[in-house]
Amino acid sequence: MSSPRAPKNQRPEPPARDVAPDAEPSTDAAPPTGVASPLSVGPEPPRPLHSPSGIGVVDKSVMILDALEAGPASLAQLVESTGLARPTVHRLASALIHHRFLSRDVRGRYVIGSRMAELASAAGDDRLISAAGPILLRLRDATGESSQLYRRQGDARICVASAERPIGLRDSIPVGTQLSMKAGSAAQVLLAWEDHERLVEGLQGARFTPTVLAGVRRRGWGESLGEREPGVASVSAPVRGPSGRVIAAVSISGPIERLTRQPGRQHAEVVVQAAHQLTELVRRNPEAAEHGLGEDAGRA
Repeated sequence: MSSPRAPKNQRPEPPARDVAPDAEPSTDAAPPTGVASPLSVGPEPPRPLHSPSGIGVVDKSVMILDALEAGPASLAQLVESTGLARPTVHRLASALIHHRFLSRDVRGRYVIGSRMAELASAAGDDRLISAAGPILLRLRDATGESSQLYRRQGDARICVASAERPIGLRDSIPVGTQLSMKAGSAAQVLLAWEDHERLVEGLQGARFTPTVLAGVRRRGWGESLGEREPGVASVSAPVRGPSGRVIAAVSISGPIERLTRQPGRQHAEVVVQAAHQLTELVRRNPEAAEHGLGEDAGRA
C-alpha cells in the first residue's frame, strides 16, 4: 500500500529547534553581575543632607535651607535641588521669608535671611560675653564712663555685659535691660550695616535719619546726644563675627556735661579699639587682642 503524499504546494515543516534565532531574551532573567537592570536606569532623586525627622513640613523646610547654603537660588533652582513640588517650595519659602529665615536679593533670588545670623550669633553668646568682661573694664577705666555691650534681639537691643562707673553721676544700665532700636548710638551701629529691607523698616519712627546711618558706616562708629534719654550722651562701635557681620555694639554712656556735645571726637578712638579687640577675640585670634587699650586714646 503506497504511503500518503503531502498536499500539493505544501512544504514540509522544518525540524523544531530549542531556541528560535530571533527570540528575545526573557525579561525574567537576572542581569549579569555588575550590569544594572533596565528598570534602575535614570537619575536618583535628591537625597537630604540629614535623615528625615518624620515631621514632613520641617524636613522640607530644612531641605530648602540646606540648598541655599551654597548661595542664592531661584524658585526653579530650589525645585530642582530639593526635588520638591514647585507649589510646596513656594509655600514654604514664603513662610520662611515671613519669619526672616529667608530673604530675597536684588535679583529676586532666595537667600538665607537675617534671622539665621541672629541665631548663629546667639549660639556664640558665651564666648562673646566672657571675652567682653575684661575689655569693658579697660574701656571704662580709659574713658571714665560706664561701658556696655549690646546685642540686637528682634525690635530691641539687650545689654548683655556692662562695667559701671564706680562713683559719681553715671548712666546705669544693668545686664538684661532691653532698650529701643529706635534711638541711641548702639541702635545706630546695630542697624547701619543691615540689608536694605531691614534698614528701611528700622528707620520708621527712629530718632536718627538715613544721613546719620550713612555717617556711621563711613566713620565706623556712632554717637548720640539725648536720643534715648535726655541729658545722656553715648558713643558706640560695631563688633563683627567671623563672617564680618555686625553681631554686637560696644558703647560708653554718661552725662552730656562730661562727654560734651561731641562725644565721638573725645572717645571714638578708644571705643573703636575696644570693639576691634572684641572682634578679634570672637574670631579666635587672642594674640591680636592682648594689647591693652591705649591709656591716652580717647582722652580730650
